[in-house]
Amino acid sequence: MRIKDRKTGIVDFVNKKEKATVQELAEYCKVSEATIRRDIVSLSREGKLARVHGGAVKIDDTYSGAEAAVLAKGFVNQKEKLCIAEYAASLIMPGDYVFIDAGSTTRYMVPFIKEEKAVYVTNAISLAKDLVRSGMKVFLIGGEIKENSEVIVGSAAILNVQKYHFDKGFFGTNGVDIKLGYTTSDVREALIKRVAIENTLAGERYVLADHDKFGISSAVTFSEFDGTVLITDMEPGKNYNKVVEIEVVSPA
Repeated sequence: MRIKDRKTGIVDFVNKKEKATVQELAEYCKVSEATIRRDIVSLSREGKLARVHGGAVKIDDTYSGAEAAVLAKGFVNQKEKLCIAEYAASLIMPGDYVFIDAGSTTRYMVPFIKEEKAVYVTNAISLAKDLVRSGMKVFLIGGEIKENSEVIVGSAAILNVQKYHFDKGFFGTNGVDIKLGYTTSDVREALIKRVAIENTLAGERYVLADHDKFGISSAVTFSEFDGTVLITDMEPGKNYNKVVEIEVVSPA
């Protein structure tokens, strides 16, 4: 297959499926994964698809490049994340003031959120838009838009979050470590998470994490375990049970 034809085939495949892993594309094109990675780099520079960790996603009017990066995280443990998100959404009650953090698993909550008598606050632009389309009452935190992202961060955002007192909060995390707590890679996002968690009722601070996050630590701790509930798909072990309340929801 000629390079031009292969690259056309890759774009067609990704556009049809909306996302594809390197392995899937290598099998489809009958070439090595290294070749596919080079093609993805080239095609992303041409603006024909979005390069993400582990593969590529479609670029269209629905997903920006930043949103595509969030969507791509769904490549890993998607079934588990959907199950976690569905359970988390079921916890929202009428009259709740709810904070929903930016992240791949928290975004999966949107299709499952049915409570129209709650108020939703978020610093994720794409998540806010999705909730509004679903007919929900939404407040988008104001502040600086993080570069190459649709997440609001910065000092103005922190001041805005501090004004609220949340009945429930739902947070994503890059890692869950027995010593370091919940961690993320960006200090600006970590500050927003920390303030929002502190302004959420203890026991109603829900952190959503699939089992691959256990034992993983990132650059910045945004919360300790006290007052949080970890919603996950698998028991993380006895040591975790001693320090954090855990809700396990397994995919059918």
